[in-house]
Amino acid sequence: NKGISENTNACIEMASGEYIGLLDHDDLLHPAALYNVMEAICEKNADMTYTDEATFESPNVNKIITAHFKPDYAVDNLRANNYICHFTVFKKELLAIVGVFRHEYDGSQDHDMMLRLTSASKIIVHIPKLLYYWRSHPQSVSQDITAKEYAISAGKNAVRDSIEKHGLKAVVESSRAFPTIYRIKYEIQHKDKVSIIIPNRDHYDDLKRCIDSIFIRSTYKNFEIVIVDNGSVEEDVINYYKTLEEDPRVKIGYLNDEFNYSKLNNLGASLADGKYYILLNNDTEVITPEWIEELLMFVQRDDVAAAGAMLYYPDNTIQHAGVILGVGTHRVAGHAFHRESKEWIGYMGRLCYAQDVSAVTAACMMVKASAYKEVCGFDETIKVAYNDVDFCLKLRQKGYLIVWTPHAELYHYESKSRGLDDTPEKRKRFENEVERFQSRWKKELAAGDPYYNPNLTLDKGDFSIR
Repeated sequence: NKGISENTNACIEMASGEYIGLLDHDDLLHPAALYNVMEAICEKNADMTYTDEATFESPNVNKIITAHFKPDYAVDNLRANNYICHFTVFKKELLAIVGVFRHEYDGSQDHDMMLRLTSASKIIVHIPKLLYYWRSHPQSVSQDITAKEYAISAGKNAVRDSIEKHGLKAVVESSRAFPTIYRIKYEIQHKDKVSIIIPNRDHYDDLKRCIDSIFIRSTYKNFEIVIVDNGSVEEDVINYYKTLEEDPRVKIGYLNDEFNYSKLNNLGASLADGKYYILLNNDTEVITPEWIEELLMFVQRDDVAAAGAMLYYPDNTIQHAGVILGVGTHRVAGHAFHRESKEWIGYMGRLCYAQDVSAVTAACMMVKASAYKEVCGFDETIKVAYNDVDFCLKLRQKGYLIVWTPHAELYHYESKSRGLDDTPEKRKRFENEVERFQSRWKKELAAGDPYYNPNLTLDKGDFSIR
């Protein structure tokens, strides 16, 4: 009895197979599990595969406690929690690169191994089927993590170790969801200038509340505010601009043309000096004092182009927690966990940790200035609908990640900027922009959102089963 890592290593030494599959001694495999794994290996040349899984209450396999429908491989999700877990199969030869199980991480040895294996694998295939059945009993980690408190410490160490191997520094803490679902605080490497770009037309109260919250609450001080005015006529706004322009941190640009959100942001970017831009709606209000740092800690990474915030309606329900491709009436894109309570931890704790997503809303989005320019900014032919999703997909096309974090929180008094009136002209414009988006991203929409499981509904973004 050398412990779980050393005993697993002894098994690996005895194993003659080209691939290793990890099965806990009291769990069950679906009869089709090995077939599906081998199909992925043969058809996709997978270095590593993993499946969805269910937790059942022992001894009745039909008494399902949790069905875990997972995203495809996502490095930020994996750092925050070992969502890959079971059933994992990988090339044995990968162990020559990453090493075997490490006993110092016992309790979270699987998480440590998944972090190392994924960093060495070229092709990781997620099989979106419930093929592994995890037995839960009173003493198991799946039911009560406090039964193995050492697992919490081991998991934090494994994640921190993995992050440091990528040349980054971070503090790893348990989240409110679960002790082994982590909040990761990356060290800010440089205090570069951040340009906050705010399109505006009239709406004095909204704009003042937004800007006051930035000045009063923000702990990050190296920023400028770039307001792009779209034809304001109200005297209180014009006078407010005069006051703001006395502050060297504020610039104002003017675009006296029809409302075109893409063009407004592009103009703002052309006036901005920052290494990073924050695209921000005028009808938002900062809640988190460290909101800039919480976004910057991700966007400063080479592999990340943009990061989005948690946005709430004034009634403390969720307006935005990342964007899911294909969700909604038009099957284009929709907000995750829309209208859910801010107190909820989300499906499998997803409202409690930073994660990779396909897109975030430009109501509050930080983006590298260099990446913004690399994709030529926003597409000005998409004036209103889905231009931010289109922008994020262009960034993804260049190989960048998009991150959403729940730890940068703002209120969003949505739609006040444009009003809620619905005219035949606006409906026609919306339909045209939907068609343009669907045509441009036809392949991506057909493939489905890689960060949202195909077993989950597209009617809404609440992660309920399809």
